[in-house]
Amino acid sequence: MAPIPPESVEELRTSGNQSFRNGQFAEAATLYSRALRMLQEQGSSDPEKESVLYSNRAACHLKDGNCVDCIKDCTSALALVPFSMKPLLRRASAYEALEKYPLAYVDYVTVLQIDDSVTSALEGSSRMTRTLMDSFGPEWRLKLPSIPLVPVSSQKRWECLPLENHKETSKRKSKETTSAKSRVPSAGDVERARALKEEGNELVKKGNHKQAIEKYSESLWFSNLESATYSNRALCHLELKQYQEAVKDCTEALRLDGKNVKAFYRRAQAYKALKDFRSSFADIDSLLQIEPRNGPARKLRQEVNRSLN
Repeated sequence: MAPIPPESVEELRTSGNQSFRNGQFAEAATLYSRALRMLQEQGSSDPEKESVLYSNRAACHLKDGNCVDCIKDCTSALALVPFSMKPLLRRASAYEALEKYPLAYVDYVTVLQIDDSVTSALEGSSRMTRTLMDSFGPEWRLKLPSIPLVPVSSQKRWECLPLENHKETSKRKSKETTSAKSRVPSAGDVERARALKEEGNELVKKGNHKQAIEKYSESLWFSNLESATYSNRALCHLELKQYQEAVKDCTEALRLDGKNVKAFYRRAQAYKALKDFRSSFADIDSLLQIEPRNGPARKLRQEVNRSLN
């Protein structure tokens, strides 16, 4: 007796996932297509579910080398749920395979705005930077399409994943962090990190803190041993009112250099903005032990003192 074919959208999606895991990409794509048709025929207004199906089918196209259809499906997925990381990464890979490097770069750096620890995006943006510099020279940025600014609400949405996805994401982040920390940078890595940090510094001078964060993040992927890169990225987080991220970067900077005055000052500013006045005061106190005449720190101490009293 022939098996009964799956009848619901969820069953079709699950069967598609199993086929994909088994390396049967064409079969998986067919199952995702059936699920999409069924969902659309039902008139269901579930953009998340529809977006996932487009993204999953895009992964099948990418595996089969059908980059054009991969891009189409990723674009459909993103139209339904903007700034979804998987379709952005899949579309970036497809653009790169088609040698559409400026478009690939834009998608990679968009992912880094959402989560600056995604290794594939860091590596991809670095590859695209090198390729574009080789192709267009120092003015390569002028050849780029506009890079979308990811709203904070979209960043927060990916921080509030369902429990199962959250565990998977946490595991990935832990693996990426461990990999970066255990990796000993070569002399070439250190030089590349320095150049990227300088690019970040130039962007800060122009007030472009979002792109500066991307550059500092790329720099830290090549070498995460320089305290100043973390404290510089913390400055950008402060400017963008991302205070928790600023605290994290300053803490890492101080782990590498316990006398990094800028890291103490910026963490104190972040703690003050978070209304953690005691921690802010403690950081200012530590800073003033290193530089007793530091004017901005003394002024900040007075402000924090008033809040404590």
